Amino acid sequence: MARYIGPVCKLCRREGVKLFLKGERCDTSKCALVRKKSEMGAKPKGAKKKLSNYAVQLREKQKLKRIYGILEKQFKNYFVKAKKQRGIVGDNLLTLLERRLDNVICRLNWVVSHRQARQLVKHGFLLVNGRRVDVPSFLVKSGDEIRLKEDKNIKELVETSLKSKGQKDIPSWLLLDTQKILAKILKIPTREDVIIPIKEQLVVELCSR
Repeated sequence: MARYIGPVCKLCRREGVKLFLKGERCDTSKCALVRKKSEMGAKPKGAKKKLSNYAVQLREKQKLKRIYGILEKQFKNYFVKAKKQRGIVGDNLLTLLERRLDNVICRLNWVVSHRQARQLVKHGFLLVNGRRVDVPSFLVKSGDEIRLKEDKNIKELVETSLKSKGQKDIPSWLLLDTQKILAKILKIPTREDVIIPIKEQLVVELCSR
């Protein structure tokens, strides 16, 4: 599956907000968004352009894609699936993205970034209900159990991340056992469970054109 492999700091600068694509390292003074105050591509003393409605919607969609680490084709597939489900399209879209296995690993604080989570999944180090899953886009469901495959190095990596973050910011729809490094999906997440700063209605308006 295709993925973005370029520098991620410039993505934050392009959107004008911290997307934490490098995890907690984005909080340091080395963050490009902190060091370079000017808008990406703008003249140092130039007046900031007023964005059109289309541009505002596009930036919101790009921000959403970059937070979850997906490309355009994947995003379109998620949007089509969200439209077919009952309920509010924007809420359905966020719920689908939140249920991705690589995202769940990030929410559990087992890794520091979505990139690391994707690598962990792709290399087959995760077991869902006792079965090896190596697809980052795998959608978890209520009742699923996630654990690590027996591997000393990977276990140490996850333990280091957990030691640093603990159960900080772990959403209520996930249950984590830090001793066994075992997680359980308590329920399907709702819009209220999604903590990312996104205005999904702008995304829906753009994709519905």
